[in-house]
Amino acid sequence: MRTLRSFLLLYLAIVLISLGACRKQASNQPTANSNDAAVHEAPVGGKALAGDKFYFRGTITTGTGNLAIEMALVRDGERLTGTYFYPRVGKNITLGGTVDKAGNVELKESDESGKETGVFKGQWKPATDSPDPNLNEIEGKWSKPDGSKQTAFQVVQQAIEFTVAVRVTPKVIKEANKEKLYTVDAEYPQIEGDPRFDSFNREARGLITRDVAAFKTGQTVAENNPGEVLADEARESTLDIGYEIRCATDDLVSVEFSEGTYEAGAAHGNSATTVLNYDVRNGKKLALADLFNPKSNYLSVISTYCIKNLRDRAQKDKDAMLDEEMMKSGASPKADNYRAVAITKKGLWITFDPYQVAAYAAGPQHVLVPYSALKDIIKADGPMAAFAR
Repeated sequence: MRTLRSFLLLYLAIVLISLGACRKQASNQPTANSNDAAVHEAPVGGKALAGDKFYFRGTITTGTGNLAIEMALVRDGERLTGTYFYPRVGKNITLGGTVDKAGNVELKESDESGKETGVFKGQWKPATDSPDPNLNEIEGKWSKPDGSKQTAFQVVQQAIEFTVAVRVTPKVIKEANKEKLYTVDAEYPQIEGDPRFDSFNREARGLITRDVAAFKTGQTVAENNPGEVLADEARESTLDIGYEIRCATDDLVSVEFSEGTYEAGAAHGNSATTVLNYDVRNGKKLALADLFNPKSNYLSVISTYCIKNLRDRAQKDKDAMLDEEMMKSGASPKADNYRAVAITKKGLWITFDPYQVAAYAAGPQHVLVPYSALKDIIKADGPMAAFAR
């Protein structure tokens, strides 16, 4: 009996130890509702755990003009979640809604208390005038929850693909001088969260602050002319600067700045494009020559492709307002004609400003030169090499 009792006690002890070990192992596994997943959330520009993350920039129309907006969305099937904000304000507004198979979007915004404050309704579709067919845009109407106060909006996806934990923050320069009758509304990006981007930040900030300073220097105190009567909107000079991120990776950033200026009394404004291509790994601003093999005829190759593309466009669309003589001059193989060249995943995105290859009314003209047309002259260890493979 004593032997049997000892055996039973030993067996019971083994069972209790085994149960305790199983319970301890189970307690170490995260449940479906565990907050641990939040720790591993992908950084800005990467993939979210539940769905794909998209970053948009655009405008919403108001009674006084267009206001810039930024929108970050996670798309999980037909479900959309995220935030948006106005760069002038910088406060995130919560968004939640759906996008169906036909691309119809409905996003409801809400305040900190959860109260619905507005609705975005629009269409999710491929971005127009974009170098990358995989990028998207959302265009539609914003309104109050009851459908009143409708106003147009459009946001375009930015080519942001960081794998490091950084955030692209728009900085705003907004000034109004009542004496000299001018206004400035300029934006430029700053990449925050990693010191490797500090030199890019200085370059972008310096580029825009220099342009703003040059515009302000060119303004003089308005002089009264009794014989001249100008409409209110024609009495003020303006500078507006916005940007599109054409490529943003851990090693390379390409930003296209659009600068619109209007001089008081002029028949119309003017626009100009400036591009900042920046090699993050080596901490340097890239010139076009830095992308190609030494002594290569890169300007001739690019020019030949662009002129053919523009001519084909003119033949297909008689209303394109492209001019043969302007094309021969404005797209010829001269460095000054190719100041606005952005690096994208698909190729070089080239902008020809108004009056360069077409009439002012035609607006800027864009040509994407694919890497297949450049593969023989691209620098093998250069910043475009990975895209061209």
